[in-house]
Amino acid sequence: MRPDRAAGRPLTRLATAGLAAHVFFELGAGVGMPAASVLGPVPAAGLWALGSGALWRTAGTRPASSDRVFAVCNGVGLAAVTAHLRGWPRQRTRLGLPWLRECEGLGPELMRYYNPILYTAGAAALGALLRENRSAPRYLPLLTLGLVPLLIVTQHAEHWRLRAIARQRPGWWNRRLRRLD
Repeated sequence: MRPDRAAGRPLTRLATAGLAAHVFFELGAGVGMPAASVLGPVPAAGLWALGSGALWRTAGTRPASSDRVFAVCNGVGLAAVTAHLRGWPRQRTRLGLPWLRECEGLGPELMRYYNPILYTAGAAALGALLRENRSAPRYLPLLTLGLVPLLIVTQHAEHWRLRAIARQRPGWWNRRLRRLD
């Protein structure tokens, strides 16, 4: 590997794929996705797809001098996963890890799929921060973890807006939320 290359950043790419899987799982399950309450489901999905694709592509090609950007992206991704695991009803596994019982209207029946998606994204983001973003200052991801409380509030606010939209304008993308009221 050349010293100016980051060897494709496979963990950053896995974290990106995991976060995309998380938001598109929510959309496919009928609870919407982040920003859908503000932009609508199609524009939000388009932005998530474009952003995830761009991050995936650049993580594989940008030099090590771009580690700051990827450290922030991985830190925000880890903060988002942490916010989910702290902000929604949970229980502890035998290993002591938090396991969501419900999240954003998905219901307990989908948690066996949703939790592993979150854990994959979070573990990959943490791994990327430790192994791939070495030229970035260590304080950057620590600063992004400060977003956890704000992300918890934002997730709940988005969930309530999506529930209101589901009542007013039912659609395929918010079908599960209509059952909550």
